[in-house]
Amino acid sequence: MKNPADPQAPAPAPVSVIGLGPMGLAMADAFLAAGHPVTVWNRTPSRADGLLRRGARLAATAEEAMGASPLTVLSLTGYDAVRAVLDGVGPTALEGRVLVNLTSGTPDEARAGAAWAAERGATHLTGGVLTPPSGIGDPASTTLYSGPRDVFDAHRATLEVLTGADHRGEDAGTAALLYQLNMVMFWTALSGYWQALALAGAHGLTAADIRPLALDALDLGRFVEFYTPRVDAGDHGGDVDRLAMGLASAEHVLHTAADAGVDTALPAAVADLFRRGVDAGRGADSSSSLVELLAEAPAAG
Repeated sequence: MKNPADPQAPAPAPVSVIGLGPMGLAMADAFLAAGHPVTVWNRTPSRADGLLRRGARLAATAEEAMGASPLTVLSLTGYDAVRAVLDGVGPTALEGRVLVNLTSGTPDEARAGAAWAAERGATHLTGGVLTPPSGIGDPASTTLYSGPRDVFDAHRATLEVLTGADHRGEDAGTAALLYQLNMVMFWTALSGYWQALALAGAHGLTAADIRPLALDALDLGRFVEFYTPRVDAGDHGGDVDRLAMGLASAEHVLHTAADAGVDTALPAAVADLFRRGVDAGRGADSSSSLVELLAEAPAAG
């Protein structure tokens, strides 16, 4: 199928998608909408029913799916699931194929996955998708990629069907690292929001009641801008905030949660972190000094 706006443009390339959770379904759907021939495979074949009605082809095996396209997108729950699927593929089935692994994992897992693929004649691109399934197909969304630049460039137009595509280097682990850095901030901040909603609810307030407060509190851009040059310079001076004051505030949050009868695990963990910093002699320093405390694993015992 050629682009009607550009009759000289090449037809969209075939793509295979392995893994049809919410993200894989959204990706396969985006490829179909863009005119790509799409082959899919999932352990539970019925997950593909809607895609089949829109023109996708269901492969009987993962090996068959990969054989149908030069480019295979993997969207699974983790690298263990990836290996469980790919270990069943014949030794020559991956030769000349490109695996775009959009599965969440550690940088070391991504590097090992790239080495495993290379041993079988395939090329591995690691991807970190910085959007939920609802953002797939939106060019304003972003996916970070790392791996061979020439392979990324060759398939960039196809990958940009899903989201904006940002190549971050040749090391297969880079995209996985950046993705996990994103998730550290995302899950921690969102967990704080869930904690606030639980505490608000204990006092008869709804999510709608605290929406303006939450939007302001979770907008950390000004703090990121302020602390970035100071942290990079190793400047943790207590001229703006002090860790001892932060500890007092964290303990007030903990006591407020305890008084309301809601779970205190999260605020207790935050208070403990601040307390460790104060106990380490950093009470007069900025709370940014916790970066240095967190850079070292606590002693066992």
